Amino acid sequence: MAGPEPVLGVIIPAFNEERSLELVVRRVLQESSVQQVVIVDDCSTDGTLAAARRCVGDSRVAVKTHATNQGKGAAIRTGLAAITAPLVIIQDADLEYDPADYGKLISPILRGRADVVYGIRGFAGHSAYSYWFVIGNRMVTTATNILFNCYIQDMETGYKVMRTSLLRRLGLRGARFDVEPEITGRILRLGYRIYEVPIDYAARTRAQGKKLTWRDGVMALLVLLRIRLSTDQSLFGQPDPYHAERLDQLTASLLGGSGDSQGALTHEQLPGDKG
Repeated sequence: MAGPEPVLGVIIPAFNEERSLELVVRRVLQESSVQQVVIVDDCSTDGTLAAARRCVGDSRVAVKTHATNQGKGAAIRTGLAAITAPLVIIQDADLEYDPADYGKLISPILRGRADVVYGIRGFAGHSAYSYWFVIGNRMVTTATNILFNCYIQDMETGYKVMRTSLLRRLGLRGARFDVEPEITGRILRLGYRIYEVPIDYAARTRAQGKKLTWRDGVMALLVLLRIRLSTDQSLFGQPDPYHAERLDQLTASLLGGSGDSQGALTHEQLPGDKG
């Protein structure tokens, strides 16, 4: 059976990921849903940039570079500027997340059931390397649910897929790992509901290159609190009618079922859906 048509733009922020980058890109390109891949080398000190450039033999792949190390958030913004696909996902340049999950991640959006989908770890295959890492993730997720009166199960997941037009409108400012809670906080402040699906996950250890620390967990809590207490104008500027229109369409889709709802992302809509 044929897979989904290519609608997905993949941003791959990379810092010192020479060992795994080419394998990750090969796996990404195997997915029929992938329309383009943008690798952003964040001033790596190993052979990451050379590995990235070896991937451009596929016309779907582009490479962007930073002259100085700026962090994951900055790399995401650089990659986003080059995305033309209607949907976008951030793919870490390691082997923790499996691109084979792309199909089920984009399905709710294609059916008009959501504009944002998170892949949650733990209900499918999940191998964690640290008890405290898992507890820390539960703490920041619980804080998210309390602050924004929502119910999600994995705020810090690396697999966040959404309409490109929405991600561009979030006004992201975080430079490093603080971009993860910032994405979630801004989405929830705008009134979107996050659709979650289970994914496979195999955590790296510190020796294998895991970069998150407890300090990033503390920063996540501070970012979430700041976004919850900020005014809409300070976060987003002038009101954007896009959001009210999309939320109305999503509501109509949920009430009317997943058949021919106006909220669905149909193939005919794709060329003009660049936001």
